[in-house]
Amino acid sequence: MSLSNEEFYRIAKLPPYVFAVVNEMKARMRADQQDVVDFGMGNPDGPTPRIIVNKLIEAARNPKNHRYSVSKGIPQLRLAITERYKRKWGVDLDPNTEAIATIGAKEGLAHLMFAVIGPGDVVALPNPCYPIHQYGVTMAEGTPCILPLNSPDEFLNRLEHVYKTEIKKPKAILVSFPHNPTTHTVELDFFRSVLNLAAKHGTMVIHDFAYADFGFDGWEPPSILQIPGATEHAVEIFSMTKSYNMAGWRVGFVLGNKKMVSALGRIKSYLDYGNFQPVQIASIIALRECEEDTVKIRNIYQKRRDLLVGGLNKAGWPVEKPKGSMFLWAPIPERFKAIGSLEFTKQMLEKAKVAVSPGIGFGELGEGHVRFAFIENNHRTRQAIAGIKQFLSA
Repeated sequence: MSLSNEEFYRIAKLPPYVFAVVNEMKARMRADQQDVVDFGMGNPDGPTPRIIVNKLIEAARNPKNHRYSVSKGIPQLRLAITERYKRKWGVDLDPNTEAIATIGAKEGLAHLMFAVIGPGDVVALPNPCYPIHQYGVTMAEGTPCILPLNSPDEFLNRLEHVYKTEIKKPKAILVSFPHNPTTHTVELDFFRSVLNLAAKHGTMVIHDFAYADFGFDGWEPPSILQIPGATEHAVEIFSMTKSYNMAGWRVGFVLGNKKMVSALGRIKSYLDYGNFQPVQIASIIALRECEEDTVKIRNIYQKRRDLLVGGLNKAGWPVEKPKGSMFLWAPIPERFKAIGSLEFTKQMLEKAKVAVSPGIGFGELGEGHVRFAFIENNHRTRQAIAGIKQFLSA
């Protein structure tokens, strides 16, 4: 008997992947030998620092590292991330109970949702948002409480209103700053207000800190764990991807509240044996010896931001410099507003040979914008600006 036409239970909860439309169009154009400048995916183009690669090679030659590792991460890796938190943010964490390594931040967030959220549990989060934030909740059978993120203050006001008016209060609050895609940033007072709500209502707080090292013009993104007592309610997710150009290595961490870290550890003990041990060993070197590299990487993105923002403004597309992240969240030019972000993205790809991410892919409230990732070098960025200028003036 063949399988029925009925959709699988969890797959049915997921919407069509909007970005696939752009990806397929881009692939067709490249197959036709068309040169596309691609700002679509936040996929770092720089090499991983050589010292990290060399340590990986050395560790991979040792047969002892070819066996299963441990699902929570080897002790020295967990110690290394807590040491970095102490150096950079002045945060004291126990590497045995308040830190767990994950196979990338995405895996960590998704499995954390499975560990701490049950059917119908409400999770408050902003819109637009990185898709796994909303659909990680959905796949764990929680109920996303979508709040607009036109500004962090508006989000906070809406969140306070939810607690005052809704019968079923949020079980968790999920935020991420510097924010993807909007690039909004916050200071410690924002986190203080969120934690006050959490303490009053017994709510968990999850902060995705993917762009922890990407503050521009001298500004440094704060960690929620800097707030005294934050670990009573909060965990923070840290990723090696952006800070160290280690996207394909898939190394992340969940740090903070012992109960949530322990729950994730228990889920992971059934699902995996941790990352390949040479990758973990190399990541220790990154965390302990590559602080200057993170600064160099950030400075590259800042220069790309300046070039792209300046070029778009000169081309007649008014945009503002983001204070953090590796993205530009650009309002669609006024005369294209009516066609929407997906159609605008397709037209820009076809006519300017430039790929970006349509705002609608980040949620309904992302409509009216597109997202540029700073992943093309200066030469390619100038090429893109020339193409966009021609497209806008046609």
